[in-house]
Amino acid sequence: MKKLALATLGLLGVVSQTLFAEEQIPVDLGEVEVVGVTPIPGSFISAEKIPANIQTISSEQLKKAQTISLADYMNRNLGSVHVNEAQNNPLQPDISYRGFVASPLLGLPQGLSTYVNGVRFNEPFGDTVNWDLIPQGAIDTMALFPGSNPVYGLNSLGGSISIKTKTGFSAPGHQLEVYGGSWDRHSEELTSGWNNGTWGYFLDVHNFAENGWRNFSPTKAKQVLGTLSWQNDRGNLDLTLAANDNDLRGNGAVPIQLLEQNRKAVFTHPDQTVTRMFFSQLSGSYSLTDAIQLSGNAYFRQNRIRTFNGDDSDYDECESNAAFLCDEDGEIVEDINGKQIAASDDLIGATNNTSATQMRSQGGTLQAVFDQDLFGHQNNLTVGSSYDYAKVHFASDTELAKLTADRGTIGGNVFVDESKVRLHTDTSTVGVYLTDSFSITDKLTATIGGRYNYSHINMTDKYINDPENTLNGSHTFERLNPSAGLTYQVFKNLGVYGSYSESARAPTPMELSCADPEAPCKLPNSFVADPPLNQVVAKTWEAGVRGDLNRLIPNQGNLKWNLGFFHTINHDDIIFNRGGDSVSEGYFSNVGQTRRYGIESGATANFPQLFSTIDDWHFSTNYTYLNARFQDSFDIQHPTAVDANDDPIRATVSKGDRIPGIPEHIFKASIGVDLWQKFSLGINGTYSGNRAFRGDEANLTAKLGGYWLFNATAEYRFNKHLTLFGKLDNIFDTHYNSFGVYGQANEVLPGFDDGRFVSPGAPRAGWIGVRLNL
Repeated sequence: MKKLALATLGLLGVVSQTLFAEEQIPVDLGEVEVVGVTPIPGSFISAEKIPANIQTISSEQLKKAQTISLADYMNRNLGSVHVNEAQNNPLQPDISYRGFVASPLLGLPQGLSTYVNGVRFNEPFGDTVNWDLIPQGAIDTMALFPGSNPVYGLNSLGGSISIKTKTGFSAPGHQLEVYGGSWDRHSEELTSGWNNGTWGYFLDVHNFAENGWRNFSPTKAKQVLGTLSWQNDRGNLDLTLAANDNDLRGNGAVPIQLLEQNRKAVFTHPDQTVTRMFFSQLSGSYSLTDAIQLSGNAYFRQNRIRTFNGDDSDYDECESNAAFLCDEDGEIVEDINGKQIAASDDLIGATNNTSATQMRSQGGTLQAVFDQDLFGHQNNLTVGSSYDYAKVHFASDTELAKLTADRGTIGGNVFVDESKVRLHTDTSTVGVYLTDSFSITDKLTATIGGRYNYSHINMTDKYINDPENTLNGSHTFERLNPSAGLTYQVFKNLGVYGSYSESARAPTPMELSCADPEAPCKLPNSFVADPPLNQVVAKTWEAGVRGDLNRLIPNQGNLKWNLGFFHTINHDDIIFNRGGDSVSEGYFSNVGQTRRYGIESGATANFPQLFSTIDDWHFSTNYTYLNARFQDSFDIQHPTAVDANDDPIRATVSKGDRIPGIPEHIFKASIGVDLWQKFSLGINGTYSGNRAFRGDEANLTAKLGGYWLFNATAEYRFNKHLTLFGKLDNIFDTHYNSFGVYGQANEVLPGFDDGRFVSPGAPRAGWIGVRLNL
């Protein structure tokens, strides 16, 4: 209660300081009168009638912020969002909103659904989100919906992200943007859009590369997206094609003792992810009447992901017979030919863990919108149905290797039998949804919604050396998730809202393949069994108040503010429960209830000609108090303690223990000024509070400390065709760590027995660039 009281006082301070808020915060401004409320465009209602605080981003805001990606912008500017840089790669962040994650890492409990042009972008194998697939310059708008919004389907436990890309009608013109600077980072992006009123096209081609600030961490990304469009007075069609070829190196967390010696160091390497996606979509809409509109899409998506991780080894010379290699249970290890592996210096000390995931998905959505009065009251009804089908071929191998002097790996061309996985899955998902907004009075609006989800997962074990086919399985999950809310416009510039919603996420094929406590697997490579898991159901209450003080701002300025409370309980939540003989082994399990609740506040203000006729000022601030706790007790591996045989012991997670990786306090603020409508300066700052280490769910050890981070941007527009810009990240060169996890380092680095691994934040760095417009 003490923390909650302090948080409330902080919120009152935030609201009272609304003169310190900025244009870049995507709280709905006056000019944003309507917001889409479904995955595919077509259903729009006034923002003041939506019982939630939706945050939106425009392409202009992305351009002005000079962020490297959409995820980077969200981290710096959106309320209740923070990043865990677990991979330590700028294109592979873990985005967390209200304590729910959208991440490229297999094994994390994905609690945010993501859509691009109405097509679900969570990967079908692990519900992961690969942020590197869509170039930032191709994004037209983004909306972040809070709460367990059932209309957005599976994984919408904490919120939903809806991205719409540009077309020749929304972004006519031609632009070339080039920048470069620290760590040999350079980016070249060409966008071109055109239309003649009926036909149009848009094209974005982007090349990005850097050596990275840490050792052995180069990254290359090549992305392209194009859209051919047609429209008339009644309808429109958009054909979108996109592809990428990205080679990402993110060497992840490092032992804290090694970090103290060298912040650029990595533990073992390489840690490589290669993504190659092809995406095609045909979408359109047609107005049957002025009040009835049909819209829909059909898509095909293929994504091939390869990983190569150089790691330490769980295998060593057998104590009973040093001529052979044994695992940690003392059993002699066999290769994929069934032969016992002889001990050799070339096979001890390291492993090369590789995986290849080929995913093909297809499907579509059909939606109808009825914007007609009902009983003399304004009413907006949307009904829709979606179908998605995905086939996945997953393969993983562990090759025995040795370590080099710099902790790289050299493979020995011997592969471990127990770690070889060949798994095929196919997933069918059907969704039927409805949402209706009914204006009871001119000020009072009721919104109801719901979605029925049906998912069926078939899993086939394709490894010929597994005669029992332990990965075989067939699973069905279904649920009807409801929502309801009210908004009341007390005054023209003051409104209140409240809502209740439910959403669910089905266990992924990856989780179902690693769910046996009697046979723990080494995430994400060694899947071993297929016990059932329950789907996770999130139930969310939220309420808030929002308004503006525009009448107090001269010269057509504006000042918006919001204050809200949210409360979400996950039922049958799934976590990776560490178990087995090492901290890298474990299994997925349902652990009962988890709870996330908190308070959000934000304000944004624009003051044209504040001090003179030449200066326009922009301010923003956001604060979130986020309390994320386990609500049921369960056993888990102790992060550091071992028994007399040097085996990990079990610890108890108690009700009230904090969920790892989630800060309690998140604060963001920024200030910017435009001079002569040519020269712009901006500075933004974020505070992310302390958090528990992943692997310490029982909260037995000290927390990872919080940190402040400040960044600056500048831009000079010579004329409408030429702009020079630059940015400086981490102005004060703060040494901070955004992610912490427990691991074992002493087998690779003798004496490094602390157990804590952290992902260090990037040091001060700067870039300059030029933008040409035609």
